[in-house]
Amino acid sequence: MLAFAIRRMFQSIIVLLVVGLVAFSMFNFVGDPVDSMLGQERTDADVERVRIQLGLDQPFPVQYYKFLKGAIKGNFGISYRQGRPVSDIIAERLPATLELAFVSAVLAIIFGVALGIFTAIRRNGWAANTIMTLSLIGVSLPTFLIGILLIYIFAVELGWLPSFGRGDVVDLGWWRTGFLTKSGLLAIILPAITLGLYQMTLIMRIVRAEMLEVLRTDYIKFARARGLSKRAVNFGHALKNTMVPVITVTGMQIGSIIAFAIITETVFQWPGVGLLFINAIRFVDIPIMAAYLMLISVMFVSINLIVDLLYFAIDPRLRLDKTKG
Repeated sequence: MLAFAIRRMFQSIIVLLVVGLVAFSMFNFVGDPVDSMLGQERTDADVERVRIQLGLDQPFPVQYYKFLKGAIKGNFGISYRQGRPVSDIIAERLPATLELAFVSAVLAIIFGVALGIFTAIRRNGWAANTIMTLSLIGVSLPTFLIGILLIYIFAVELGWLPSFGRGDVVDLGWWRTGFLTKSGLLAIILPAITLGLYQMTLIMRIVRAEMLEVLRTDYIKFARARGLSKRAVNFGHALKNTMVPVITVTGMQIGSIIAFAIITETVFQWPGVGLLFINAIRFVDIPIMAAYLMLISVMFVSINLIVDLLYFAIDPRLRLDKTKG
C-alpha cells in the first residue's frame, strides 16, 4: 500500500509539472498584458519599463522556473489588472467556488446513487422508466442552457429564487460563507442544481448499469436460492460490489464539478474563481490564469490520488495482483 501511494504521488508530481508547463506556454499566445495595462499614449520606454518590472523580458525557462518556485510557496505573483497578490485574490474567491462545488457534489452523489439503485431494482416499473427518460435532459442539454431555463422558471416566472449573485455572506475571518444566511442558502440552490445535474444523471446511469450487471451474476442467484431477503441481496451483496467502479467515476465527476463551475459561475454571476478566470482572460491577466489552472490541476490530481487509494483499499484483487507482481 505504501509503495503504491509513493508511486502514485510521484506520478502526480510529474503530471503537475507538465500541466504547469503547458498552461504557462499557452499564455504566451493569448496576448500581451502590457497592452491592457498601458493606455493609448504609452511610449516605447513605458512598454519596456513595464516588461522589465513584470519579468517578461527574461527567457521563457527563467519565467517558468520563477513561476514554479513561487507556486510551491503559494506565491503566484501580482495580478496585472488589480495590482494585488494573486494568492490573496484567489483566497477571497475560493470559498464561493468550494461551497458551490460541495453542494453540487452532495446532491449529485446522493440523488445519483439513490436513483440509480431505484431504477435498477424497479427497472420494469413506470417510475423507473420515467426517471430514465427525464435523465436524458441532464445528459443532453448543455450546462448554460439548463441554468438559463432554471433562471427563467424559478427566478423570472415564479420569483422564488434569486437569479444571480451569492446573497449575503458571513465573514468568519478565514472564510466567507453564505451557509449562515437565508439569502445565501437561497442563492446557491439554482447554481448547485445546474452544476450537479449532469454529474447526477451520469452517476445514476452508471450505478444502474453496474447494479443490473451484478444482479445477473451467479453469486446473486445463489444468494436468492439460499432464501435471503431482497433487501439483503440488493444492499448487502449487489450494492457493495457495484460501488467499486462507481467510486472511480464519482471521484472524476467531483473534479469535473470544480473545473466546470466556470460555466455555472458565468451564467449566475457567482463570485468564484471560475468567474475570476473568465475576467482574467479578457484582460490577459496571466498570473491569475496560471494560478487558476494550477489550482484546478492540483485538485484533479489530489482527487484522483484519493480515488486510486480508495480503489486499491476496497478491491482485494488489486492488492493480490500487486503481491503477485
